[in-house]
Amino acid sequence: MTVLYQSPIFGPVRSRRLGTSLGINLLPGDGKCCSFDCIYCECGFNHDFVPQQKMPTQDEVLRALQYHLRKMKEEGPTPDVLTFAGNGEPTLHPQFPEIIDGALALRDRYFPQAKVSVLTNATQILRQPVFDALCKVDNNICKLDTISADYINLVDRPNGTYDVEKIIARLKEFGDRCIIQTMFMQGEHRGEPVDNTGEAFVQPWLKAIGEIRPREVMIYTIDRETPAHGLKKASHEVLDAIGAQVEKLGIMCKVAY
Repeated sequence: MTVLYQSPIFGPVRSRRLGTSLGINLLPGDGKCCSFDCIYCECGFNHDFVPQQKMPTQDEVLRALQYHLRKMKEEGPTPDVLTFAGNGEPTLHPQFPEIIDGALALRDRYFPQAKVSVLTNATQILRQPVFDALCKVDNNICKLDTISADYINLVDRPNGTYDVEKIIARLKEFGDRCIIQTMFMQGEHRGEPVDNTGEAFVQPWLKAIGEIRPREVMIYTIDRETPAHGLKKASHEVLDAIGAQVEKLGIMCKVAY
């Protein structure tokens, strides 16, 4: 079943990686808006869910966020994290940097112990305002599924130009101010294998991780129904083995099954 999120605030939900999370969706609530069109995305394919609504404005987002934070302060639960995610790529919002500043101020006012997280596919990090905004948040979680351009075109399916080498070079500039998030899976799509768990994929990816030196790596696999058929979960054993190799680099790795 395709999952689309209410805009601009949804939840709180229980995240398998982040805890009790209040979601912030900067994209239209009736469709998907993303610079990738991943075959495993729980929000479905871009062309199947073209939004009719507009993106919420900065004022709409921050007013709604304040309302929900005030309500949670009075009634609970206490959030572990405020997470920018939702129906696509949050950094596409033209007021993303300003919204980050406002969200950080509201977090400090209502729940200073909570973290602010952004789940991003990293396609916009070459834009300086986006890069600077992501440097301010607690958990800047950037996607890097592989360094194989062929795999990226088959699975992540960028809209427009995407140069993984330029993205990796920019990720290095974050240093320990970023977390790398990678989807590992098996199976096939349109007759092509989509298994990125083998050594031919893992070793180049590990080399990139060692060069980026993120604060943490999050690896995970399929958890919900996917729009493409033929995709399969990576096993616990496979994920644990990859995670152990990350930790040999001296980088903390969190594995979600």
